[in-house]
Amino acid sequence: MAYDEGIVALVQDSLAPLGIVTMRRMMGAATLYLDGVVFAVVEEELWFKSDAATDAQWDAAGCERFTFTAKDGRTEVMNYRRAPDAAYDDPDEMQRWARLAVDAGLRAAAKKRPKKG
Repeated sequence: MAYDEGIVALVQDSLAPLGIVTMRRMMGAATLYLDGVVFAVVEEELWFKSDAATDAQWDAAGCERFTFTAKDGRTEVMNYRRAPDAAYDDPDEMQRWARLAVDAGLRAAAKKRPKKG
């Protein structure tokens, strides 16, 4: 599956006031970074990073979780949520949801960092 380059451009334009959005291709999708922090994945749609701290807000907006079927037939769930429709039409909405996703990305990165001891 290929990623939608138009969505990547839209995100970059909409989030320019917040920082620089870069992209890395990964398994047919595009992983998006805002100033180096993973915050979204683009395939045919935009999926924002989420976590337990933001799940209630995504649920309230009706944003479904990213799922896929593994090779063994199991359904896997990832910590990404479908972008609300309003995010595609309104840069302020895109920025609002992206901020939640960046915060989730920062928390995920902090968990991965080794403890200095």
